[in-house]
Amino acid sequence: MVALGEVILQAQGIEKYFGATHVLRGIDLAVRQHETVVLIGRSGSGKTTFLRCLNFLEEPTFGRVTLGDVTVEADPFRISGRSRKGPIRHMRTHVGMLFQEFNLFPHMTVLENCIEAPMHVKGVSRDEAVATAEMFLEKVHLTDKRDEHPARMSGGQKQRAAIARALCMEPQVLLFDEPTSALDPELIGEVIVVMEQLAHEGSTMIVVSHEMAFAREAADRVLYLEDGAVVEEGPPEQVLDAPQEESTKLFLRRFLSEAERPAQTGLRDGEPWSRASVEAMGHHGHGEAGRP
Repeated sequence: MVALGEVILQAQGIEKYFGATHVLRGIDLAVRQHETVVLIGRSGSGKTTFLRCLNFLEEPTFGRVTLGDVTVEADPFRISGRSRKGPIRHMRTHVGMLFQEFNLFPHMTVLENCIEAPMHVKGVSRDEAVATAEMFLEKVHLTDKRDEHPARMSGGQKQRAAIARALCMEPQVLLFDEPTSALDPELIGEVIVVMEQLAHEGSTMIVVSHEMAFAREAADRVLYLEDGAVVEEGPPEQVLDAPQEESTKLFLRRFLSEAERPAQTGLRDGEPWSRASVEAMGHHGHGEAGRP
């Protein structure tokens, strides 16, 4: 594991209202370089909304987000207008986000998807963008799919392509919004193993996930959210195996047996994720070669 560095992303007092509904209730989070933070909680607890507030895909009602030396204050009424566009653009350029759906451009090949933003947002040359894309496609075991269109790929391959596309922007932080929730059960492992690899290599990640085995394997810290607030946080062995709060205990009792059911993950009892994930992928991701 890579040693944690200084705080790179900080959210302070993040609140969010949708009309009269108070969705986020003053969340604070400081994430250090190379840290993997996993957010867990029931549906509707505010996990995805909080994630979207971190790069201003959702405008917070109150609070601020700091990335490095750039701070963006909540401005729900757009009073600041143009003065915020530069800082928000900086946030979105340096904070990559992976969604439940893959959001690949269907008319582009995997390689074209990967080079589009570096060329048009960062202004790098095509040759440099292609070289970077090929490096990250190899990392996610998709070198042989570089010239495929998304329609000809499985869900797991599409999500790995989306991860490669995000990595091509070389972001300081990666946000994952339940990246395996849209996948068939047999395809989850191949995405999880890539995410585990990124975590172990020192990528800075904030992950909304119900994959508790991933949290145990890769997370430095787990946060349990309920009703828009952080109820409990700590290392995974504490939050998942010895939670202190009754609400955390209740959630885990209801959820863990379902989330870690061997039939769901393809694992036998006690078998670690990474081994099963690698086996599911086959040799360098060719295990799905026969899929349309």
